[in-house]
Amino acid sequence: MQGTLSASVISSNNLGLTFETGDGPVVALSQINLDVKEGEFVSLIGPSGCGKTTLLRAIANLEKPTAGTLTVNNMSAEQARLARAYGYVFQASALLPWRTVDKNVALPLEIMGLDDVKGRVARNLELVNLGGFEKKFPWQLSGGMQQRVSIARALSFEPQLLLMDEPFGALDEITRDHLNEHLIRLWEQTRKTVVFVTHSIAEAVFLSSRIVVMSPRPGRIIDVIDNSLPGKRTLDIRDTSEFLAVAHRVREALYAGRSYAD
Repeated sequence: MQGTLSASVISSNNLGLTFETGDGPVVALSQINLDVKEGEFVSLIGPSGCGKTTLLRAIANLEKPTAGTLTVNNMSAEQARLARAYGYVFQASALLPWRTVDKNVALPLEIMGLDDVKGRVARNLELVNLGGFEKKFPWQLSGGMQQRVSIARALSFEPQLLLMDEPFGALDEITRDHLNEHLIRLWEQTRKTVVFVTHSIAEAVFLSSRIVVMSPRPGRIIDVIDNSLPGKRTLDIRDTSEFLAVAHRVREALYAGRSYAD
């Protein structure tokens, strides 16, 4: 599924992040060592509060590490953010309700002053199967469709790295399954590098080329699981012994991770 991988897109060395609070310091991340190669789909999974989103936000330069080093596309996270090296998909779609679908997707293009806005918008809406919905407002779309607009917006300026913070967590199971299938097809088409936060073992196993298992806070990486499932995946694969074996290993790592908690 991974194909030929090149140099690291993301590299962290002994990364740590401590928040200062009124009740004292809170260690969110500790000694995170992770390399994500070009073209990988890497999922971060762990219990609530383990630092998955904090790690994603550190990669996006939305949080500042307090220890170690972190590079994105061979730049600091701050430089990568200024260079617009990644697209970011939040837990909620975060669409502007007064803008139509096409105008929401066009927003980063307008901010960045890029050309061919109409063409870029059209291409990315087709990627997420929303051609024909350009003039709809967000409130006229289902939750799943809104998240697909959010993905199109994140891809609109053609970043090679896509950061996704549990984008399907609030959706019903049927819609989530549909979007999982759609996302893996999109990944196969574009070969973007993806870092994906999830609480779902099944989702992580279905989507990923590698699964990073994190311990309860302070968040540490306790296992990195290579996923050797076939590249062409449909939801039926979840009933196979191969899928269940990977899911079992993830579950075992999560249970073992409880002993890492302070």
